[in-house]
Amino acid sequence: MRLRYENRRHLVMLSGAVRLRLRIRRCEHEGCPRFHVPYRPEAEAALALPQQEFGLDIIALVGVLRHREHRSVPEIHAALRGRGVEIAERSVTNLLDRYDELLATSLTDTRRLRRVLKGQRGVILALDGLQPDVGHEVLWVVRDCLSGEVLLARSLLSATAKDLEPLLREVAGAVGVPVLGVVSDGQT
Repeated sequence: MRLRYENRRHLVMLSGAVRLRLRIRRCEHEGCPRFHVPYRPEAEAALALPQQEFGLDIIALVGVLRHREHRSVPEIHAALRGRGVEIAERSVTNLLDRYDELLATSLTDTRRLRRVLKGQRGVILALDGLQPDVGHEVLWVVRDCLSGEVLLARSLLSATAKDLEPLLREVAGAVGVPVLGVVSDGQT
């Protein structure tokens, strides 16, 4: 694929503000099913959801503070500010909504999912685990690298292959196209 243009994106992460320079590529072969479809760097989707200014690590922490520690929005806001995250209280509410949407992402609507993925010859699954702090649950997000579609998100206490295998099998059975590969950041 050829480099066609660059985008810049600003993200707020638990580790601080990050500026990304994204190199967008496109296939130039007319017979390719991804002809002229923008291909964004995989690392971008591992950091944040599309059109979000806060990283997935912050979304995972907000979800843990709310659902596991039963903290209120003002308490979550104070905890984030205490960690140096510049955020408005209203944004905490929005991030809670994103967390709930991620967990509600399920494979029950396979008709919609298969319609979205039908034009592809397969999917490349990306498996990302987001653990805001040691000892907290891990938010596992399974995405398709080609379409960028979030296919499944679940909160699990551990990260063993025995726990992750059912997630991948569930996704593979629901997508309606072959799984061409699985990408992870070191998970076996």
